[in-house]
Amino acid sequence: MVRRVIKIRLSIIFILTTLNSFAQKDFQGKAYYESKTTVDMTNFGGGQLSEERKKQIADRMKSALEKTFILNFNQSESLYQEEERLDAPGQGRGFRFGMMSSTGGDLYKNVKSQQLLQEQEFFGKQFLVKDSLSKLDWQLGSETKTIGQYTCFKATAVKQVTGFDFNSFRRGPSNEKPKDSTNTQNDENNDNTETPRKVFVTAWYAPQIPVNQGPDVYWGLPGLILELNVDRTTILCSKIILNPSEKEVIKMPSKGKEVSQTEYDKIVNKKTEEMREMFRGRGGRR
Repeated sequence: MVRRVIKIRLSIIFILTTLNSFAQKDFQGKAYYESKTTVDMTNFGGGQLSEERKKQIADRMKSALEKTFILNFNQSESLYQEEERLDAPGQGRGFRFGMMSSTGGDLYKNVKSQQLLQEQEFFGKQFLVKDSLSKLDWQLGSETKTIGQYTCFKATAVKQVTGFDFNSFRRGPSNEKPKDSTNTQNDENNDNTETPRKVFVTAWYAPQIPVNQGPDVYWGLPGLILELNVDRTTILCSKIILNPSEKEVIKMPSKGKEVSQTEYDKIVNKKTEEMREMFRGRGGRR
């Protein structure tokens, strides 16, 4: 009984100390995340590639799809940046596949003003995506698990995929419905627009760190998100530093042509379709 009372008192002291640190005006934190993405190669290239060729492509993609990010955050702002690393000869930062070239830069979120800013490089052109934060309909659960020293709670949501999508690019002609040439009506079912894909999102957040921030574009939970599972991508926090001795200024990205998220997605999708048509024309060969 005595031990239980002592344990409860220590827990209360820990929670009060934690909350007090977050009440400071100059509070800041830094979280490190490891991101890994797998690609379904089953129908990659429209089924025209050999298993050996698929494996070669998957191996080349691996380094581009395994990254480390740093999230600097305070009570209202955060800046998500890819940690710089030395690439092997012939490899660059971001996604590289043949002529396809897309690199996501610094991502800024302000949960108070509901603002999102991200620098994006696409085919050698610099863009600054400026938009409002996208809200997910989070469903809070009671399931918990421990990540590091933090007890995390589970939350789930469904998200619509926008912009470039590996699954869209790998589809071959066999997956497309033939057009009815006798139908002259402007029927949306007969155009080339693909139905946006939806993915299931699972997040694990830590109420002990009471900021509604998280990695990438994710936010909106009553605690820092320490783990995310989105379709084939897993983002896991490996290290957290609260109130670091050396404070970092959270700067808003400013480079590039300013566009909304919708405008940027249209640019990416248009170029992706051009590349896919080129890929088909080569019979799935580079």
